[in-house]
Amino acid sequence: MLRAIALPALQDNYIWLLAAPGGDALVVDPGEAAPVLQAAAEGLRPVAIVLTHHHPDHVAGARTLADHFGIPCHAPADDRITAATHRVAHGDRVRVDALDLALDVIGVPGHTLSHVAFHGAGHLFCGDTLFSLGCGRMFEGQPAQFLASLERLAALPADTAVCCGHEYTEANGRFARAAEPDNPTRDRRLDEVRALRARGLPSLPSTMGSERDCNPFLRIDQPGILASLAGHLGHAPRDRAEAFGALRLWKDTFRQ
Repeated sequence: MLRAIALPALQDNYIWLLAAPGGDALVVDPGEAAPVLQAAAEGLRPVAIVLTHHHPDHVAGARTLADHFGIPCHAPADDRITAATHRVAHGDRVRVDALDLALDVIGVPGHTLSHVAFHGAGHLFCGDTLFSLGCGRMFEGQPAQFLASLERLAALPADTAVCCGHEYTEANGRFARAAEPDNPTRDRRLDEVRALRARGLPSLPSTMGSERDCNPFLRIDQPGILASLAGHLGHAPRDRAEAFGALRLWKDTFRQ
């Protein structure tokens, strides 16, 4: 059995490790090297790195770790990622023999155009595309494109462990309540999150089933979401892409 470990990094990032009982571990999105080096000093052995997108808080430690441990670094085909030893794209599969692990590469443009996610062994490493109760900012993509990316992820099995790149769940939950006021399942999820955070524990991983039930960005067809958007916009969204784009823009300016 492989175990997902969230290493806190920078302000609110997580560097994910997917570790075998013997200590071999995949490293996901090391925004800095120090937390991984500390984990290695405590017995974990990095055997490969995967990167979801080019932003420095996800890649800045990758070259140091790849050189230090002599391990491959798999990343999307984007010249802004200079630490890559292997380039990947949608539909590819990354093999990590030391973990007997196969990771399917899923293209998820929206937050950035070259963003990918990695899915395998019941885990999804989705960087800044999907957050628990939220999604990433739309820096480079278009609404229809980003919505399609999220729906590609939402089609994964309900028990998929969703390993996001940041600890944003509580803040996302405040917006989720504004976007869909009547969602008891979401409210129970927020109660769980508050209890975890009060104990100093991550709110992640979530599950894909929970996100489908609770995350407003995966629920844009729900009557409660559409009613809230109509009230916010002053008119009903004309189509699903407009609904998603309006929801994301509302989140960008939301303060509560």
